[in-house]
Amino acid sequence: MSDPFSTDGFEQPIVHETALSKSMVFSDIDIQSRMSVARPDELQFEYTRLMMGMLLFQPQPKRVLMVGLGGGSLAKFCYKHLPEAHITVVEINPHVIALRQSFCIPDDDARFQVVQMDAAHFMAQTEQTFDVVFVDGFDQHGMPEQLCSPQFYSDCRRVLTSGGVAVANLHRFTAYRDVYVDRIEGAFNGAVWVVNAPGTTNCVVFAMHGYSKDTKLSYSKQKPTPMNDDAWAQISPSVARIFLATQEKTRS
Repeated sequence: MSDPFSTDGFEQPIVHETALSKSMVFSDIDIQSRMSVARPDELQFEYTRLMMGMLLFQPQPKRVLMVGLGGGSLAKFCYKHLPEAHITVVEINPHVIALRQSFCIPDDDARFQVVQMDAAHFMAQTEQTFDVVFVDGFDQHGMPEQLCSPQFYSDCRRVLTSGGVAVANLHRFTAYRDVYVDRIEGAFNGAVWVVNAPGTTNCVVFAMHGYSKDTKLSYSKQKPTPMNDDAWAQISPSVARIFLATQEKTRS
């Protein structure tokens, strides 16, 4: 078996293609990302649809930061369906970035940028602020230590605008899952909701900056403008699920 690591020390992703889909993998066990050939902007995995539940907190985000590019599922969805949002994606692995055209990820332009950098360093150094921070950074060993440290989660809160939301994808059966949730709760003063993605091993943590008991969250079946019906149909059950989670915590 060939060495999956190149001379620069970064793991080389493998692309698996069928007539219907294209997948990015780092091992024979875990699929990093999957894209429908016919519908490249579609969210194929339940956890990505759940992460779009951030619209409950930020229905019209202006600035979005994404930690981890992968096959660009969330990046493409947000770029297409949130046309007012400026999106910055931070990805450490240059070999992942090199596959962006293969996965129909848009080129950099006035509202979309991919930055090759350690996201922990980016987060610590940036003076930009964001309405939404997505954290979905994994390597062949799982979550890199620097992307789940107390300092990293504190930096996530620091770069968020008031009312902004951090959305972290976690493996819910990892031995450190509760540790990571505790760290996020500490950084966000307990304003945290943990929701399992049905039928998966993922859970998604939503953490809001500036949340108080007076903060009102509401869910409407009306799709956001300018999202089309198909896109809203993909994610509306997840937005509703997050809303129910916030209401249960409010009552408890």
